[in-house]
Amino acid sequence: MHIASLFQKKRTVLSFEVFPPKKTSSIDTIYSTLDDLQGLKPDFISVTYGAGGNAGDSATAEIASAIKHKYHIEPVAHLTCVNYTKPEIEQILERLEQNNIENILALRGDISPDRMPKKEFNYASELIAYIKERGGFHLSGACYPEGHIESENLISDILNLKKKVDAGAEHLISQLLFDNNYFYSFLEKARIAGISVPIQAGIMPVVNKAQIERMVTLCGASLPPKFTKMLQRFEHSPEALRDAGIAYAVDQIVDLISQGVDGIHLYTMNNAYIAKKIMNSISGLIED
Repeated sequence: MHIASLFQKKRTVLSFEVFPPKKTSSIDTIYSTLDDLQGLKPDFISVTYGAGGNAGDSATAEIASAIKHKYHIEPVAHLTCVNYTKPEIEQILERLEQNNIENILALRGDISPDRMPKKEFNYASELIAYIKERGGFHLSGACYPEGHIESENLISDILNLKKKVDAGAEHLISQLLFDNNYFYSFLEKARIAGISVPIQAGIMPVVNKAQIERMVTLCGASLPPKFTKMLQRFEHSPEALRDAGIAYAVDQIVDLISQGVDGIHLYTMNNAYIAKKIMNSISGLIED
């Protein structure tokens, strides 16, 4: 199934993201999570690129294959490129094809000071163009409502985003955000720039304060006063913070759906309990 075709429906598309377990954990842990997520009937589930850091790491393909063939949900496999050569990317693509994976979220990937980039792919747009010319996959890209942390400004970031779309990305998923106004402003600018593909808003429920602060450091998302006060009020009560975080995410999603966004992408952090709570709260808003 072509992921972009899901947006031809009249309702809001809702999807989940999961990630492969750490090397110290059994891969079976993710299947326990997927057992629970299956009943929530997401439109698709994306799988982040394996943490192994080498082209021979098959975790993403293995999990994506299970999502498709065992759970009968369309998967989207993340694929990073900055640390790989073209032959290594080809090796990964062949593995995905062997598992009948049709959709890829093409990313540059993080640049680590401990690992020299391979330099054959410097940007996600280059990976998208390479796969598009090769054929065999439907392509999605990432976008950043507040601008990529390495960009000079939001305008230059949107111009770079246009390059991804022109290269072949037919669908975009946003980085996590905690203030919907940034998404609406970004969406308006993207449309003015001629980006017409479906764009999903990325929502991450709060699990704990340290986790959110780490993610914000990595991606640069702003924390509005309402969110900050919530963290301060409940940071020493894990259960209370979890419940408040679920309520905050639900409030964001209700607002986004009421504004007619193309879709919501829920960063589940492999926590099926939180995904269930959120879906139970919004199920009536996204029914066909």
